[in-house]
Amino acid sequence: MIQIALIVGHIDFDLGLTKMINSSVNRWLRTWLLFPVFMLVGSLNIRPRLIYRAVCILCLQSLVMVVIASILRIPEVAYTSPLQIFGGSDLCRVYVFGSVLDSGTEFRLVLFAPWGPALGLVANIYFFLALQEPDHKWRLLGMSGAVAMIVGSVSRLAIICLPLAWFLSWLLANISRPLIQLLTGLVTFCGGFLAPTIINVMQAAQDQFTSSRAGSSKVRATLGRIALYRWQNEALIWGHGTIEERGPKVTAYMPIGTHHTLFSVLYNHGLVGCLGLVIPLAWSLVELVFKSQKFQIAQVGLSIILVLIIFTLAETIDSLAYLYWPGLVILGIAFQEKGFLFNRTKQKIEVY
Repeated sequence: MIQIALIVGHIDFDLGLTKMINSSVNRWLRTWLLFPVFMLVGSLNIRPRLIYRAVCILCLQSLVMVVIASILRIPEVAYTSPLQIFGGSDLCRVYVFGSVLDSGTEFRLVLFAPWGPALGLVANIYFFLALQEPDHKWRLLGMSGAVAMIVGSVSRLAIICLPLAWFLSWLLANISRPLIQLLTGLVTFCGGFLAPTIINVMQAAQDQFTSSRAGSSKVRATLGRIALYRWQNEALIWGHGTIEERGPKVTAYMPIGTHHTLFSVLYNHGLVGCLGLVIPLAWSLVELVFKSQKFQIAQVGLSIILVLIIFTLAETIDSLAYLYWPGLVILGIAFQEKGFLFNRTKQKIEVY
């Protein structure tokens, strides 16, 4: 549906065949298409343990190599993909174990990601994969490396996402247990009496969250407002088909339709593309909630889906799929499990 919306958007705005091909490569072939491809890979006979161990090794390797790179002063941009001829800018540049100074003052880890928050997204997914590693030492190293990458990325959403997704995945995966249902009902009942206090606390937390990086929050909010306005008034159904190369001065020249998955999809692909994203995400969430009552691998997939949903509020998850593809493979394995019946005895996939 997204590719169809992309084509129609180019036709509506008369962008030409060359631009349509370029956008198809950069805005669909290298992004959205990776989701079904890697999930289909998960239908092969792949042992999840191999992915868990590989993620643990990468998390440890990243921490070691960033120190070596700093000592040897290895250039940050070590490789530029030849696919850059089709566009993609920063996505085609591999920052091998590098770091940046945000606004010239704040140190942020980038490592193998194109920017700091992207590393935070990848590290969150890698944390839940490393959490399943059977070997205690490797599990601890992998989890520690993932947490260090989250903290080093200085991404506010990444830091909040880890405990939030961890708690929600545990809660949803055990929601069929009578004790959990009783406690959830009790907390909900008490929350009704404390609603004003809870709302005030949440508002204060949101204000603190926004003020911690006021400049970034302001730019993101402006990008979102402009994207929604132009979507509603210029391309409601099919979207604009692509993003502009350069945004206005008020957004620090960042292109409209970036920094937020839902706003980006609405701006680029309209209501049709948005439905093509929201419906699969919602269905996947519901299916994994049911399956996680019975299968451990489904709970891992549930954690990954929750991370992706949370990060739709700040990042374009489609453009970063090439980084967290191990999580998509695990999702493909999780979706293979049969049965929606609640069963408190979870089954673990053979990992040897």
